[in-house]
Amino acid sequence: MRILSPFRPFSVSFPMTRVISASSPVVAQLQSRSPFVRALCVLSIGAISAIAFTTGCAQSQSLFGSSRLSNQASSRALHSAGMDTSSTTVPSIIVYVTVPNREAGRKLSHSIIKEKLAACVNIVPGVESVYWWDGKVQADSEELLIIKTRESLLPALTEHVKANHEYDLPEVIAMPITGGNTKYLEWIKNSTKDD
Repeated sequence: MRILSPFRPFSVSFPMTRVISASSPVVAQLQSRSPFVRALCVLSIGAISAIAFTTGCAQSQSLFGSSRLSNQASSRALHSAGMDTSSTTVPSIIVYVTVPNREAGRKLSHSIIKEKLAACVNIVPGVESVYWWDGKVQADSEELLIIKTRESLLPALTEHVKANHEYDLPEVIAMPITGGNTKYLEWIKNSTKDD
C-alpha cells in the first residue's frame, strides 16, 4: 500500500493489498483536504496498516471481530516499531471522542484529566461528521477529542465518557500506539492513574 504523508512519502507492501498510486483518486482526495484532515487520514491508514502487518492480517474484516489487539500482537507491534518494551512504559492508546461543541469538549477533557484517566486531551475544532442516525444520513459540526492514555484505562475512560457525555451514543474509539518517543510514553504512564 502506498501512503502519502505531508512530510515524506513512503510505501509498505502487504500480501493481498492493492497499491494506491500517486494518480489514484484516493490520493487526489487526500491532497485536496486541509492539512489536519490529510494528516488524520494518513495516520488512520497507517495505523490500520500497522495493525494488519503486526497481526498478519491482509484483510481488515478479521481485525474488527475483536475489540483490541491481543497481548501477543501488541508485543509484536511494539517490537517491530522499535519501541522500548521495558517496564518504563506501558501499552498506550489514542482514543477518539467527538463532542458537539467547544464547551462540551473542554468540560469532558478537564474531567478526564482531573480523574487521571488520560495524560493529555487535544481538542480539535471544525470536524464535520456524516453518519447514519434514525434511518437517515445526518451531518453535524463537532469537535474531536484526541486522548492519550494507558490501554488498561480504556474501560474506565469509556464509562467516564458515557456518564458525562451529552450524546445518547458517544463515540469512543481506541487505537494502539505502536511506537514513539519513549520519554513521552513514560510521561503518559506517569501522568495517569495506576490500574
